[in-house]
Amino acid sequence: MEALGRTALCVCSVLFILTEVSADFIYIPSLVHHGVEGKSLLLAVETRFPLDKADIQGTWSHTRSSGTRTTLVTFTKRDAITNMMYRNNLFFKVPNISLAIHKLHRDDEGDYHLSLNIEFHNNTGRVIKEERNVRVTVDVPVSSPVIAKSPTYAVVEDKANVTMTCSVERGTRVAFQWMRDNVLLGTSTRYHFSKGNATLLISPVRKEDKGSYRCVAGNPVSPGRHSRGLELNVYYGPYNLEVNSGQGLRTGEVFTINPGELAFFECQADSNPPNSYVWISKSHNSTQVITEGPRLEVLSYRLAQPEEYLCRAFNNVTQKQNEAQFTLVVAGLGTGKEKHTQGGDGVSPLAVIIVCSLFIIGCMLLFFLRRNCHPKRVLMSIYNRPLTEQKRPHRSGHEDATEDFGIYEFVSIPGKMDSAQVSCRSLARLESVQDMHTTIYDVIRHVPESPSHSLLK
Repeated sequence: MEALGRTALCVCSVLFILTEVSADFIYIPSLVHHGVEGKSLLLAVETRFPLDKADIQGTWSHTRSSGTRTTLVTFTKRDAITNMMYRNNLFFKVPNISLAIHKLHRDDEGDYHLSLNIEFHNNTGRVIKEERNVRVTVDVPVSSPVIAKSPTYAVVEDKANVTMTCSVERGTRVAFQWMRDNVLLGTSTRYHFSKGNATLLISPVRKEDKGSYRCVAGNPVSPGRHSRGLELNVYYGPYNLEVNSGQGLRTGEVFTINPGELAFFECQADSNPPNSYVWISKSHNSTQVITEGPRLEVLSYRLAQPEEYLCRAFNNVTQKQNEAQFTLVVAGLGTGKEKHTQGGDGVSPLAVIIVCSLFIIGCMLLFFLRRNCHPKRVLMSIYNRPLTEQKRPHRSGHEDATEDFGIYEFVSIPGKMDSAQVSCRSLARLESVQDMHTTIYDVIRHVPESPSHSLLK
């Protein structure tokens, strides 16, 4: 059985030698290592053959970036000789082939080369040679990045350039990326990056460049670290000027409103800083400034015919302006016989309605006053009082006229007695008040002793 195993091993060895396939004898999990300065690093090597069935001999060497090559360790299966210059910083333990570095320095960066000779016991005289290269980088972790901008103040679009620089206090082989409003910057003919993207030049600046900028800094041993946001303020506009209104019907650049309707118009444009607005009326080939500000109020009853209006927006910083024009039409406009005046001094329909209503109410009040407060009706109400109210001291001038006994009142009213304009208040006072216009003669009820005696006297 033992002889059969030896035969199989011999056959396998022969096949490996003939086909020169040596990848199965040793395996290195990673051919590139990113080490951190001051930290340890292990260059692991796995053997895929039984060490007790073969003899090995090998070396680890280091080639710096300058091209200088140094042998670090020479070893066999039983012994290892370490270069005296590195023995305090290297760890190598036989029969393990892996190499450990205790504390990395920047000088430890470079290519590490493993050269290994293998001789199996059952195939003496036949040596298998294995070689591997491992790349090692040594980096310093990156600190938080900081952005500087020039110029520091707000800029005007199409007239200025902006330069942003991202820097870190610590870090090696730092790679930078730029973000605007948390989105990575895409490619643009106006974006110019330095080597490593540490500097961003925007030339020229435009409206779409405004926003919050961040830079992301990282290297092989540090995840991406974000800087604080830096605002880029860009003066632009006016753009996309338009006129809107909540009243009326809009068809293209024509607004149609109802007669008597009060219409409001809003002028809006995209601009930084905000625009100043002017409303202009255009009629008979002449223009007139109506008002300033983004809002316009129009009274439709003052329009005798369709009229053109213009909103002009002006940016005081960019020195740019934009205009929007529209026509205002009152629904049902005729040929000029409307209730409008051509000179703009028309009477409000609401005022006409109020005057007519007041006139009707006055007529109705006058009618009821004449009906309820006529002088004759007041006098009749006085004469028809009960007898008990008529008992007063009497003075008679007709002692002989027994049939004339009673109360006689002579009333004198200023003006015409039959005037219909006597107030109810003046007539009502006749029942209780005697004034300078009223004289009352009371006929004393007196019966003489004899008619003849009375006549003689």
